[in-house]
Amino acid sequence: MNEIELLRDWDADAPPLTDAARARARFRLYQAMRAPATTPTTGRALGRRPLLRIAVACAAATAVTATVVVAQNTGENAPRTQTVSATTVLRGAAAEALRTEKPLAPRDDQFIYTKEVIKRTPVSGGPAKTYVDESWSSVDGSKKSYVSELGYKQWVPPAQKGEYSWPPSQWSKLEQLPLDPGKLTITLREAGTKPDFDRKTRADEWPEVQIFLTGLLRHSVLPKGLRSAAFEALAAVPGVEVLPDRTEFNGHTAIGVRYVGPRGGPWQDGGRVLLFDAKTYRYLGLRERTTAKLTTKVYDQSQYIVADGVVDRVFQRP
Repeated sequence: MNEIELLRDWDADAPPLTDAARARARFRLYQAMRAPATTPTTGRALGRRPLLRIAVACAAATAVTATVVVAQNTGENAPRTQTVSATTVLRGAAAEALRTEKPLAPRDDQFIYTKEVIKRTPVSGGPAKTYVDESWSSVDGSKKSYVSELGYKQWVPPAQKGEYSWPPSQWSKLEQLPLDPGKLTITLREAGTKPDFDRKTRADEWPEVQIFLTGLLRHSVLPKGLRSAAFEALAAVPGVEVLPDRTEFNGHTAIGVRYVGPRGGPWQDGGRVLLFDAKTYRYLGLRERTTAKLTTKVYDQSQYIVADGVVDRVFQRP
């Protein structure tokens, strides 16, 4: 089943979807697109910047980037074994995030500035291409945002009634997310509904949870303590593992962490790889293999943020 078939089955005359239904429809589409197929899956949502919001009218048909694991061996001299666990790395990243974060309290009329470098190398051969994307996202969604993705620049209109994203992108909603890692997991799991903190997360819910946690971590700027809580929560997700080899990434020796999920399931390819400094565990960026939109061309892609902050207007830099 592809995304067009899923959209065809969606009844546009039905009552509006609840927040939870919208999020879960998006997740089910993601799972369907990751199932084995004869042709590469295309599209992107988690691969997109959190600045690009999801409209309710097309939430059930929003495409998500399909990824596979990027090889992490960097040569004969690269260590062949990794002694640390994913829990150690992610909890180290949580501690480092707390140590280095700069507490911010942006006003609703301000913008979140992000500068990100993305490098794409064709798997079939050919020159790599590097993009430097700068984006300005309205803090409360009430103003036009200006975003760049792979060099494509566009104005994004203010948030309108009926638009929805999960995890949330508006600062006031981000501030409402709990800083306790366990409660954060359950809140994200419930997709905007009243969290049931007494219910344990089912095995079939963990893939969705890790998607939402990773999506939250894609924000360049988060309220104080939230990034650390997200790393701690991700450390508790079953199926998160450390890659056996270290790699070089943006001038650092890095450790890769990926989600593999249930063995033999749709997550067997391991998904995207989060990269952390091998000494400090500071989060560096990510690598993944992705298919270009509306094509079958496959790329190895890396991306990392080089600057972020809060500014008063579009095109202003911190």
